[in-house]
Amino acid sequence: MPRITRIEMTQVDLAPKTPRSDAIQAFVTQETPLVRITTEDGATGIGYSYTIGTGGSSVIALMRDHFAPRLIGADADMVEAIWSDLFWATHSLAVGPVTALAMAAIDTALWDLRGKMLGKPLHVLAGGAKPRIPAYDTESGWLHVEVARLVEDAQAAAGRGFRGVKVKVGKPSAREDIARLEAVRSAIGPDVSLMTDANQGFTVAEAIRRAGLFEASGLDLAWFEEPLPAEDVEGHVRLNGATTIPIAVGESLYHPAQFRDYLARGACGIVQVDVARIGGITPWLKVAHMAEAFNVAVCPHYLMELHLPLVCAVPNSGWLEHIPQLDDITEAGIAIADGHAIPSDAPGNGIAWDEAAIARRQAFSPIIVT
Repeated sequence: MPRITRIEMTQVDLAPKTPRSDAIQAFVTQETPLVRITTEDGATGIGYSYTIGTGGSSVIALMRDHFAPRLIGADADMVEAIWSDLFWATHSLAVGPVTALAMAAIDTALWDLRGKMLGKPLHVLAGGAKPRIPAYDTESGWLHVEVARLVEDAQAAAGRGFRGVKVKVGKPSAREDIARLEAVRSAIGPDVSLMTDANQGFTVAEAIRRAGLFEASGLDLAWFEEPLPAEDVEGHVRLNGATTIPIAVGESLYHPAQFRDYLARGACGIVQVDVARIGGITPWLKVAHMAEAFNVAVCPHYLMELHLPLVCAVPNSGWLEHIPQLDDITEAGIAIADGHAIPSDAPGNGIAWDEAAIARRQAFSPIIVT
């Protein structure tokens, strides 16, 4: 029963590898709150979460002022109890991103600590369902990219072995979206999967209209991601019933109960639960197993380094989204062979942090709570 004796927090800001834009926003920088939890026997675990450019200081403040003091003296083995305690201690702040991102940084550190203490990698510790997962590339498909470059990048991704590519949609006219998708489909051929993502940019009527046009164009889309605002469950019910293209949701949901509503009402065909935005590994696994009970696949959003072991831990995972972002502060990237990502066998979460690089890039001196 190791007791927690020290919490260390900092933040690293990482520029995107390529310019990123979608139907509603641009990805300015990845603010990366990092947490190191140390126990009385000297064992440590490192966790993290992220923003796309705003809110990192709020996440750090919540951990510093409210979460870290509650952790000192807690039994590090009691991961579920700690998650529940932190959730209810801040429940009056409402379920939402800032609280979830702060909880995720702590929860992922606790799972890293648990894996290291037990000598087991996360993909085994959390379930051990499969040895690898197919990967698709997102970096080639941002909304601002012109068609010629879009095609070139998609062909390059397929040439590197990726089993799928994702293209953003949300241009002013459906004709423009379709032209971009048709150009990519023609370039990559029928055997590479083509995903599309609207980033909550459409009304219900427009999403239904475009889904119908996408189907009529014979694009064979693997899914239509975030077509509507995440709060509009009823709209997703209507859309999901109006198209054969699987509707993918999840990156903008912040509690397992929100996924329950989607699944119970038949409002989606793909679950894209994000380990940072759901509040950590503990609730991520609950959502994944809930989706399995509904016979729905899990294809998580972003954070490929942490999602890789998680999708290999559960049986109903379908894809890993490939977006490199931690390369500047890790010693090694994820392993990919024959279009499949392979989880690390190192104990813990499997991320080889570069401590010197983190120290050089941190936005402020570490905050320590004992």
